[in-house]
Amino acid sequence: MNEDFCGRRSVLKATVALGLAQLLPAQDNSAASRPKEGDLLIKAGDASATPLTPADIRPGASQTMVFAMDPESKIIRNGSRLNRILLVRFEPDKLTSETRARAADGVVAYSALCSHAGCDVSDWLPDEQVLFCSCHASKFEPKDGAKVLDGPAPTALPALPLKLVDGKLTVAKTFTARITFEQG
Repeated sequence: MNEDFCGRRSVLKATVALGLAQLLPAQDNSAASRPKEGDLLIKAGDASATPLTPADIRPGASQTMVFAMDPESKIIRNGSRLNRILLVRFEPDKLTSETRARAADGVVAYSALCSHAGCDVSDWLPDEQVLFCSCHASKFEPKDGAKVLDGPAPTALPALPLKLVDGKLTVAKTFTARITFEQG
């Protein structure tokens, strides 16, 4: 009887361990982990994974969608939609001092997910120079920490501080806030 109990106990332990492994795959998945300090930025969909420079981002033009890439392993952190980043470039003197401190040569980076319903902030309103979420018409001011200007979004987009390393746009610190959105 004792052997039968031990056998069932071993099976139960293995089942629990396997179940936990299935529930927590992102912890061991570098592609799903959030951007880390030192990561380089590459344009979404760029098969060559060429690190971006400020010159690749036109001032005042539409946002550029990017992902972070580990510079050593070359793993692109595109395994989660929470890792979508948008870049916009302005003349540095057009940025608030707090935003300028997180920018690299006028390039600012924000989460590309709207804090309202998690839609992609994929539109740019050139006349207003603001980011726009077309799902529910939220507007964000990229020159001032992506604060909400209009719409139902409850909070600003989390910022991703940048720096230049060898002329390349590089993650300086992790996102300034947790990437969340209203659910329900």
